[in-house]
Amino acid sequence: MHFDPLKRRDFNSLFFNALLFSALVGRRGSVAAWNARAATATPLIRYLDPGWPDARSGVFSRLLGSLLLSGAMALSAAAQNAPGVTDREIKIGQTMPYTGPGARFSANGLAEMAYMKMINDQGGINGRKINLISVDDGFMPWRTGNETRKLIEVEQVAFVFGSIGTTTQLSVAKYLNERKIPQLFIESGAYRWGRYKDTPYTIGGVRPSYRLGARLYVRHALKQNPNAKICILYEDNDWGRDYTDGVRDVLGARYAATVREATYELTDASIDRKIVELKATGCDALIAATVPQFAEQAIRKVHDLAWKPIFFMNNISASVPIVLEPAGLESSIGLLSSAYGKDPRDPAFENDPALNDWRVWMSKYLPDADVRVPSYVNGYNTAATLVQVLKQAGSDLSRENIMRQATNLRDLELPMLLPGIKINTSPTDYYAVQQSQMMRFDGKRWVRFGDLVYDE
Repeated sequence: MHFDPLKRRDFNSLFFNALLFSALVGRRGSVAAWNARAATATPLIRYLDPGWPDARSGVFSRLLGSLLLSGAMALSAAAQNAPGVTDREIKIGQTMPYTGPGARFSANGLAEMAYMKMINDQGGINGRKINLISVDDGFMPWRTGNETRKLIEVEQVAFVFGSIGTTTQLSVAKYLNERKIPQLFIESGAYRWGRYKDTPYTIGGVRPSYRLGARLYVRHALKQNPNAKICILYEDNDWGRDYTDGVRDVLGARYAATVREATYELTDASIDRKIVELKATGCDALIAATVPQFAEQAIRKVHDLAWKPIFFMNNISASVPIVLEPAGLESSIGLLSSAYGKDPRDPAFENDPALNDWRVWMSKYLPDADVRVPSYVNGYNTAATLVQVLKQAGSDLSRENIMRQATNLRDLELPMLLPGIKINTSPTDYYAVQQSQMMRFDGKRWVRFGDLVYDE
């Protein structure tokens, strides 16, 4: 059928079809109600086009039914697929500090991209390949904001996943939540990611919260010395304050009399003076909530001062090649931290099938990487968690269902988590991992000890 825009009948028919379809999509109501509205409009339409059928005729009813059906089908398809989802692809976004002060953590992104490459090589998920777009934000919140908006508004990704940083991800959480865009498994253990009422579309990392770690450390210190004085060195932001909050959880009213605090800024050149000041307070235990470059400084300065506190290093800065080797392995002997993932150097896992599979995966997809870097284990676990979410989502890849599945994980066991640790989430519990174990550095490797500790 040839459409002639100069003929009134063709133009009016097209105009009315578009108008009616728009109304049907934009408003809800029964067929009877639509017939009533259409009957009111018929005199005008028939004036424009005398051949137009009466609203109460069978022809009109059949036309109306067809338009209703096509509108419903269009709405149904839109509800099932998020932007970035096609029959062949699921497009996902991520910001990662490939440059700047957080670059040492960028191995997470490399591991997650490598894991998705493996999944794609296996045929994808329900026939869809994963397209993970990982962009550099330099670990700077303003760049995180710019890059996240580009991912959403230009790249049209379905959601964001695995991005690094407490401060950086806080800078975009409101933007994403207002648009109901899932912000999944942030590489951050910030306790605030559990505030599901404030940020229902944001869920934290596949790791214990920093606050849980602080509770574990202070309880261990008190077992060694019930009257211990505790020092805390932390970054002056939400991440650092999670550690003071965790210690306060344990000490309660005793906090003010027991704890001495010192803070630093990420832009500081050195924390040596802070360590000297804390030593002068006479502390028996030191908790360092520091990023890797300052963790190195803290280990060296404590050693140089011949200070012998019970020394706890937060687990994001417990990497042997990234922190302990530059700080000096001998200076690090006796250092304490916590574990939740498998260490490839741990003799207990020498013949572990899952760890052997991971080694094979590393040799194939990241052949030049240092297997001792914990971020490769973390990225592997985080990517495996997302794949489980997408598998659970099935054919409904709407943003709502993706978030629903991310908050309905039940006893998920990941191959590179410590035995006994399981992933559990719910609509009112966004903390994916709530178990960890103490470990001590012996001069060559980390040695786990004690029981696996569960703490909500």
